[in-house]
Amino acid sequence: MGAVRRIRRTTITGVLLLAGIAAVVSFRHMHELCLRHGEDQLAAVLIPLAVDGAIVVASMSILLANRYGSRGSALAWIMLMVGSLASLGANIAIAEPSLIGRIIAAWPSAALIGSYELLMCQIRRAPDEGAVAEPADTSETAGSVRDDDHDSSESAEPDVGGAGDLRRTAWQWALAHRMPDGALPSGRVIAEHFARSARWGRWIKRIGLEGKLTDHDHSSLV
Repeated sequence: MGAVRRIRRTTITGVLLLAGIAAVVSFRHMHELCLRHGEDQLAAVLIPLAVDGAIVVASMSILLANRYGSRGSALAWIMLMVGSLASLGANIAIAEPSLIGRIIAAWPSAALIGSYELLMCQIRRAPDEGAVAEPADTSETAGSVRDDDHDSSESAEPDVGGAGDLRRTAWQWALAHRMPDGALPSGRVIAEHFARSARWGRWIKRIGLEGKLTDHDHSSLV
């Protein structure tokens, strides 16, 4: 687990560095394009920020929706596509009129969009791989959690027609309802589907990732 976290930190650092470099070059291209078309200095600074900012805001909105088991709103996807096309088009428009010139000018925008989406993918996957260390939900008090929300023995042994079967049913449901990027639903989403507390959902996700819900015959779940 420690090695995976180090690799992830290195990857995220590299993606952020690439995104920063690409953002500076893309900003300069769009800034120059605005000046060429009669915008004043202030507008020439704000317009590139608005274009790339639309990409960031749309991606963050989609990321938040993914955390709750949704694909994101149509508006967020439209903003993401329009912002990406506007950024790419502005960078190409500033290039010298040759194939190589257009490719060179388009690359910073493409690198910015791609690296930012790679970063979002890393963030989307983070909850699954770090589920074992997921913090307790401080919004719930011990008294508000039903007795069956956390068992004193986290053995996940089957109870005939009881809690053990429900645990494995919940885990199978989570596996069958992965996000488009392969991430499992959050503990809260699992819990809401089975009308349990968020703590119970996180516990199911944790013991499922530990393999405690796959050691027994699943014939009763078919």
